[in-house]
Amino acid sequence: LSAQGGGNLRVFLLLAVFAFATLSTVLTASQPVFAQSSAIISEVRVEGNQRIEADTIRSYLLISVGTPYDRSRVDRSLKALFNTGLFADVTIRQEGDAVIVNVVENPIINRLAFEGNQRIEDETLTAEIQLRPRIVYTRARVQNDVQRIITVYRRSGRFAATVEPKVILLPENRVDLVFEINEGEETGIKKIRFFGNDNFSDSQLLGEISTEETRWYNFLSDSDTYDPDRLTFDRELLRKFYLSKGYADFRVVSAIAELTPDRDGFFITFAVEEGPKYKFGAIDVKSEIKDISPEALFEQVTTIEGETYNADKIEDTIQKITFELGKLGYAFVNVRPRIDRDRENLTIAVTYEVNKGPRVYVERINITGNVRTLDYVIRREMKLAEGDAFNTALLRLSQSRVRGLDFFEKVEVTQEEGTAPDKTIINVDVQEKSTGELSVGAGFSTTESVSANLQIRERNLLGRGQDLRFGISVGAQSQTVDIGFTEPYFLDRDLSAGFDIFRTVRDYQDESGYDLERTGFVLRSGFPIRENVRGDVFYSLVNEKIDNLASNAPVSIQKASGEYLISSVGYTITISDLDDTLFPTTGSKYTFGQTLSGLGGDVRSLATNASYIRFFPVYENDVVLSTGITGGYIFGLGEDVILAQRYNVGGRNFRGFDNRGIGPRDIASGDALGGNAYFVATAELRFPVGLPDEYGVLGRTFLDVGTLTTIDDNDPGIVDDPSIRAAVGVGLNWVSPFGPIQINVAVPLLKEDYDKEEIFQLDFGTRF
Repeated sequence: LSAQGGGNLRVFLLLAVFAFATLSTVLTASQPVFAQSSAIISEVRVEGNQRIEADTIRSYLLISVGTPYDRSRVDRSLKALFNTGLFADVTIRQEGDAVIVNVVENPIINRLAFEGNQRIEDETLTAEIQLRPRIVYTRARVQNDVQRIITVYRRSGRFAATVEPKVILLPENRVDLVFEINEGEETGIKKIRFFGNDNFSDSQLLGEISTEETRWYNFLSDSDTYDPDRLTFDRELLRKFYLSKGYADFRVVSAIAELTPDRDGFFITFAVEEGPKYKFGAIDVKSEIKDISPEALFEQVTTIEGETYNADKIEDTIQKITFELGKLGYAFVNVRPRIDRDRENLTIAVTYEVNKGPRVYVERINITGNVRTLDYVIRREMKLAEGDAFNTALLRLSQSRVRGLDFFEKVEVTQEEGTAPDKTIINVDVQEKSTGELSVGAGFSTTESVSANLQIRERNLLGRGQDLRFGISVGAQSQTVDIGFTEPYFLDRDLSAGFDIFRTVRDYQDESGYDLERTGFVLRSGFPIRENVRGDVFYSLVNEKIDNLASNAPVSIQKASGEYLISSVGYTITISDLDDTLFPTTGSKYTFGQTLSGLGGDVRSLATNASYIRFFPVYENDVVLSTGITGGYIFGLGEDVILAQRYNVGGRNFRGFDNRGIGPRDIASGDALGGNAYFVATAELRFPVGLPDEYGVLGRTFLDVGTLTTIDDNDPGIVDDPSIRAAVGVGLNWVSPFGPIQINVAVPLLKEDYDKEEIFQLDFGTRF
């Protein structure tokens, strides 16, 4: 071989030797692994277990005696044991043909406690968490329960709350678990803002939502704390409000709650798009039921072409048509409104389509969540019962009636399939709230001076829906004690029944020179006549005593001195469609009633009373005009009307004149004697005064016109002029932190020389 060939051969031999050596090394190194993975397991031994049986631990393993040792199965066995939550640590190792499983068991909870919780009871927190005594302790479960406790505090408005779990080791692998809670300050609502509301002021929208800004005088309410569920409810309340005012395109763009950096309060911002204001266009009714003509259903339609669009009236019409058809025997109907929106002319035409619905019956009504309120209190508000034909409109009305009880924080009415295709199950889930009230009040007015009152009330007595009230009022000129009780469903009918027992002592020395004591009781009953119409009847038995006459009391008052037993029966009919009871902007209210005295007792008379008031929005809902009139007439049945039964006018019911400031009067003493007939007509304009809405200040200008006249006593020392009196004035209403304050400044335009004026009036009252 040549030198070159010899060199190549040597290189080749060296590479061959190197390759052989490498292969030998690999085979040698891999031999134990192969042997290890293929070794047959002869024993699986469990160590470290105290409570858990070894066989239980082996049941989670994917390896067993007689099978080859496999690392992948070992890894999966480790995961299976950890996933049980029973162990804090697990190791698996091989010793020869044996597999050793060593475990460290998680401890058992011996006792669970809470520390630092003053606002929320232990029972409430225990119901929220999942850990319990004799349950295995794990860090994951503890952290989950910590979050649950924090969530409970956030629902109660405490977003600064912190929870730290502490573990106390005990013998036998047991622990005591203590949740140390720092509740922090209550996280209130610092400010509620609205953007995009051009047609309604912030104060008006604040009055429509359930969330309130935090004020020091709201410490008895939780509506000034942030609650995400309440914020969702507020979005719906705003939507319903705008839809009832004609803004059919309204939507809440966003409702954002921003927590301040120091976590002591929230800023809530509602961004809204009002859209244009619509009116009702053409209204039509179409019926698929052959025997029912659309014309016959038009009497039930409350939506009128040309009026401001109101979604509530559409819902009201659906319910009325459904009820009317139900009375005619058509239980299985669906009334659907078809909306045709004309964005150019800003009108919404509505066609009510009456269709035959599927024949479905109510199989069962389940009521849950009522811990204190009895089932029948809720069931009697349901317009559906087991076996009735299912009706969507009646279901919605039932939910509204249950909510109207005001016994519950939440009312959810849902339905699910029954045991057959033609059956349905209705589920009513409620969440109760406190119905007991304790109120302490104080007030001052130029007519009544200083007063204080205490009232205790339970609106859901013993869970039966009954209303019990006890009140005491003490003032410089009057003292009153009264007890009242109302059963809303007397004899299981939509008929309220109740009674009032009272005693009143009144000082009329300044106005008429005598004191009046009234002690008695009233039996009363009320019932709905139709939509927005209610009737009330009553019987009263009152003992009236006139005494402590002034030394210069006129002859007519001296003759009235003494005691009278007055037995009376009467009725009142009320018709009202006001949109708000506190600050109405539209609608009217009419009342008419009569009282007959003489069913026994010492007095025989007949009194008739009536009143009417109507509200007109002048400029959107910021400026509102109201006009009204009230009056009464009483006459004796074969005898004179006694002093205590006569009407008195002035003060609150006729501004510009003192309490009992007009009407028949004794010239010598100046004492007011009251009259048998009166009327007062009022026109008032309510408007904002330019201050920020959150101040709650409204201005008023008003005109009062009226008279009080007619007295049976023919004493020549009495003056009785039926001439018209009139007064004009301005006033302020302020919803202050101390309660509502009303100020009136009025000047009489028409009066008699003997009338008593009152230029300035102040009424202040609060409850806390």
